[in-house]
Amino acid sequence: MTQAKPTPNQSDRTNVQPARERTLIEHIMERLAPLDLPAKDHFESYLHHKWRMNHKPSTIEGSFTSIMLFLTFYGTLGKSDIAEIERSDLEAFIEHEQDRGLYISTVRTRMVCLIAFIHFLMDQDILPLSLLKRRIRLKLPDPLPRAMNPKDVKKLIHVINNARDRALILLLLRTGIRIGEALGLTMNDIDLTEKKVYLLEGEKNDTGRVVYLSHDALFAMKRWCAIRDKEETYLFYGQRGRLCYSAARSRFVKYLKKARIEKKGYSVHCLRHTCASDLLNAGMHLEVLQELLGHVDIEITRRYARLTDTTREAEYFRAMAIIEKGGTDGDY
Repeated sequence: MTQAKPTPNQSDRTNVQPARERTLIEHIMERLAPLDLPAKDHFESYLHHKWRMNHKPSTIEGSFTSIMLFLTFYGTLGKSDIAEIERSDLEAFIEHEQDRGLYISTVRTRMVCLIAFIHFLMDQDILPLSLLKRRIRLKLPDPLPRAMNPKDVKKLIHVINNARDRALILLLLRTGIRIGEALGLTMNDIDLTEKKVYLLEGEKNDTGRVVYLSHDALFAMKRWCAIRDKEETYLFYGQRGRLCYSAARSRFVKYLKKARIEKKGYSVHCLRHTCASDLLNAGMHLEVLQELLGHVDIEITRRYARLTDTTREAEYFRAMAIIEKGGTDGDY
C-alpha cells in the first residue's frame, strides 16, 4: 500500500519553526533606525549597554525617549557633532521642555536619563569631564504626601464586596506597597501562615523586602485565595491574565464613586501614603517605616513625619494657650 505524500501545505506546517519572540532592544533599534539624529551610533551603543546591564524595560524605554528628544532638539540647534555639546545646550533643552508644558518632575526625569548618557560618553572619552563640572540642579516642589481621611477610608472599605478587589485594596492600604509591586505578586510570594508578603525585587530600586499582613488584610487575602483559580500564576488576575494597572485603577475609581468620595482627589497611590501616615501616627520609628516602604533615602520617608508630626501640633497649641491667656508681654 503506497503511503500518501503530504500535501505542500502539510509539509510547510511540519517544517515551520515557532517564531522567536523579539527582544525589547530589537524593538527599540527598529524604532531608532529611521531617525536622523546626531550621535546616533553612540546612542545605539548606549542602549545596547543598558540592555547588557540588565536594566528594566521601563528604564530602557525612558532612556530611549529622553535621549531621543534631546538629540532631536540638539539637531535643531544646528549641531551634528556630539563633541560640540555645551552646558548651555543642556540648559536650553530644560527650558524647551518646560515651554512644552511638562511638569518639572518630568523634566528632571528626562535630565537624569540624559546625564547618564553623557557620563557614558565621558567614560568612552568622547566628551570631556569638565562638561558636568558643575551640577545642573532643578528646584522641585516638595509637596506633602496625600493621605486619605480616616472616615473616607472606612467608607471606601465598606462598599467593596468583590473578594479580589477587597484583598487588593486592603493589601495596598495595610502594607504600603506600590500598586505595580502588588500586581506583580504570585502565590509563591505570599505566606498566609506567617502573615508575610515577599517582594523579591522592589519596583523602584530593585531591592527586595518583606512586608506584613494586618488582621483585616489577612482575612481578605484568605477569602480571595479560597476562591481564586489555582491555575493562574499571578495573585491578582483578570480575564486575560495578570491584572493591569488601568483595570485596577478603574476598579478603585468605581469604589470611590460608590462611596461618594470621588471628588476628593484620591488616587491609588494615596493608599500607600495613608498606610505610612497611619503607622507613624501609631508610633512607628521612621527607620522601620523606611524599610517597609522600600525607600533608599530616609529623607523621602521623612515627608510623612511632616504630615503626621503630633509633637509640633501639641507644641503649637500649648504655646497658643499661653498667648490667648495673656501670658506674654506682647502689646496689641
